[in-house]
Amino acid sequence: MRRIILSTESGADLPEDLVQKYDLQVVPMHIIMDGKDYLDGSLPVEDIYDYYGRTKKIPTTTATNTHEYETFFKTIKEKFPDCIIIHIGYTSKASSSFQNAVIASEEFDNIILIDALNVTGGLAAIVLYAADLLQKEPDISPEDLAVKIEAVIPKSRLAFIPGSLEFLKAGGRVSNMASLIGGLLKIKPCIELRDGKLMSTKKYRGNMSGASEKLLSDYLKEFPIDRKQLYFIYSIGLDEKVKERMDAAAKENGFQHVRWIQAGGMISTHSGAGGFGIAGLEE
Repeated sequence: MRRIILSTESGADLPEDLVQKYDLQVVPMHIIMDGKDYLDGSLPVEDIYDYYGRTKKIPTTTATNTHEYETFFKTIKEKFPDCIIIHIGYTSKASSSFQNAVIASEEFDNIILIDALNVTGGLAAIVLYAADLLQKEPDISPEDLAVKIEAVIPKSRLAFIPGSLEFLKAGGRVSNMASLIGGLLKIKPCIELRDGKLMSTKKYRGNMSGASEKLLSDYLKEFPIDRKQLYFIYSIGLDEKVKERMDAAAKENGFQHVRWIQAGGMISTHSGAGGFGIAGLEE
């Protein structure tokens, strides 16, 4: 049986220990700041917030380009000769990264491309589902694994509350941003992935502590999330008391395992400091 290698982009925000555990291959996306191009993950997220504090400008982000994908896939093939790569990509409806991967893959045999239609923890949930399944069933065929991954994509549910409306507005990635009227200080929008697009779906009033609890309540009412695993996403600056309360709330709702995922440069550039999100897979 030929070895299957799973890959994805840095926008999945995969914790490094899980990258190592499952031998996942991650290609960086880009952050443009002060006229310089940084690979996502190569600079502290705090630098993004400091940059905004100094300049009142939001860094921009760009996709992994075709040449980078060619190099990425070539490196994997050199490291794991005769392998089959299954690349689980960042939603094609918010970035050109996946299309660039498609173009680059034409130069190689045995690459299966899957558009996860998700980002950050929602993408991570899909990748980690695939990694766990591959570990449990090492003899599974690439075709069968790809079918199972495709089947779980509609079941990955992501919702988050950004830390800053300024960052969200400047990012320009939310399809119905016009519905977030005025940036009122006491309004906290909920952003969800719907059909691969970032959409504003609800608004919460008050502080992040109350809003995060309401978000979890609404999320669990709407989606039949598998209680075996839940992912909480946070951007640097989220109050530790909010984390403690959400851990307790997850246990109260019967979750066996909770994993916190720190938003990396790509997501933090669009959501700002102190954001909170939830991701999980439906049963």
